[in-house]
Amino acid sequence: MSNNSYRRSQDLRGLWPWLPLWTVVALLAIFSHGPMPLYSTRTLAVAWEMWREHHWLVPYINGEPYSEKVPLLFWLIHAGWFVFGVSDVWPRVLEVIFGGVQLVLLSVLARRLFPSRPWVTKAAPWMLLALSYAFLFGLQIMYEVLLADCVLGALLCLTPKVDRAEPRWWLFGLLIGAGLLTKGPVMLLHIAFPWLLGPVWNDWARDNRARWYTRGGLAIVFGLALLLAWAIPAGFSGGDAYRHRLFFTQTAGRVVKGVQHDQPLQSHARPFWWYVPFLAVLAFPFSGWPRAWVALGTLRRPLDAGLRFALCWLVPVFVLFSIISGKQLYYPLPEFGGGMLLLAGAIAVLRERRVALSENYWLGSWPLGIGGIVFGGFLLALPYLVATNRLHGEWFDGAAPYSRTFSAAFLLLGCLLLLRGRGEMRRVAVAGLLGALALNTLFTLTLWHKYDLNPASTLISTAESEQHPIAIEGNYEGQFHFAGRLSQPITELRDGKAMQDFAKAHPDGLIITHPDKLDASALRYSLLVQPFRSSWVEVWPAPTLADLRAGRTPAEPAQPPQIFPAAKMQYGAQQ
Repeated sequence: MSNNSYRRSQDLRGLWPWLPLWTVVALLAIFSHGPMPLYSTRTLAVAWEMWREHHWLVPYINGEPYSEKVPLLFWLIHAGWFVFGVSDVWPRVLEVIFGGVQLVLLSVLARRLFPSRPWVTKAAPWMLLALSYAFLFGLQIMYEVLLADCVLGALLCLTPKVDRAEPRWWLFGLLIGAGLLTKGPVMLLHIAFPWLLGPVWNDWARDNRARWYTRGGLAIVFGLALLLAWAIPAGFSGGDAYRHRLFFTQTAGRVVKGVQHDQPLQSHARPFWWYVPFLAVLAFPFSGWPRAWVALGTLRRPLDAGLRFALCWLVPVFVLFSIISGKQLYYPLPEFGGGMLLLAGAIAVLRERRVALSENYWLGSWPLGIGGIVFGGFLLALPYLVATNRLHGEWFDGAAPYSRTFSAAFLLLGCLLLLRGRGEMRRVAVAGLLGALALNTLFTLTLWHKYDLNPASTLISTAESEQHPIAIEGNYEGQFHFAGRLSQPITELRDGKAMQDFAKAHPDGLIITHPDKLDASALRYSLLVQPFRSSWVEVWPAPTLADLRAGRTPAEPAQPPQIFPAAKMQYGAQQ
């Protein structure tokens, strides 16, 4: 066997068993229920409208150019639809592929950065797949996991190989361009500091500073040129308003609070400290593993190149994300791999330099084990607590019929985490992954009916096919377009006058409302009532709703409204 063949076989063996395990669990989880509103449904709505109208250059939503996102993810969805046909299956499989690629890239990055510590190469992908939040958010048809792939791939280009120390600059620039076409200029924030601080962690950068910064700068320019190659023609194609939002307010509105713009942006403004309270959630289950905290707390100089790399990446990016006005928990998702690199490297150092601490049972996974057993015990007792009226609530009542089955899973996972001996990190990883799968399955069985918009989408699709104009009260996020395969925009009604005008102009039209509480009139006059999250979706004949809002009594409907069993049960409880 040649050296190359042997190396490839070793690489493939290195993917076992974490990649097959993660793939099976991710597929089970992502197909346990439909696409999630509003994240996944909005992405599918944009891809569907581009596909249906052949808008290959400019993303569209509800008949208008969509400046919030760039097109690479939509193009990848279209590529699958071209081969397999239009459905929500390919976009979900695509997200699983992105997640698997992320794990593989992290494994390769760990091998490059920690050549003398093979344990890090083995541990890093296990630790990343265990992160509960990252796993559950990765089930959404969104941009962040693809962006994470581009970030890890670009940073991998900067790391030295055994036979080549200089970075692969052209590939670095190409992957920057791919990241820019995935999420826009924020891609530069994710990769800038490992490059700018290259001499801190990379020997070649330290010895060849001029070439490092010159060629790296040219690669970034190349990546920006790829973005502009799309953005300039798209800006002219989409019109003046789209071009202004694309090049100016779309990014500035997220970075600086208070930027003026003519249309609402998804800016998500938060205070400076907003991420700090959520760090334990984002790092779970490792935030509940004492050995992880001890490993980080006992790190001392001199640090390995891999640890210096991780710190040069994570610390400045976290500070900048805190300074930037717009914040969401999933914005730093590309840094989760860097966090697991840092943690795996710190534990490897602990195993070598502080053997007693690395083997101390009281620094092990027992807190997580006790937590799992307590939660399993709670699920075991839940049917009794609900039956005796000691606990009530939407989740408690819905989970009670299934909770005893799931209690066994969490009790077993808790016992697994109480075990002593080697393989502790893998036990934490397996328990984290399977625990997230169990929670996702329990959500599907108990709460998914409050997120499933297929009933309303089917009614709206039928109405559109019969040429009934459709409107919605307030803002529309595209949640009905893909499921209903709609071909016409839904009119947004911003105030009462707009509603009255729509009803007069379209006496055969329908109006969708989204009230916080269900009113008795909806159960009498509407066409459809269904729960949605903690509120409701109602579909009305336009004249009927206009009469009710004007204080008039409408005519009795020819047929009673479609009221889904969950809506009827919860309305009765409200009374």
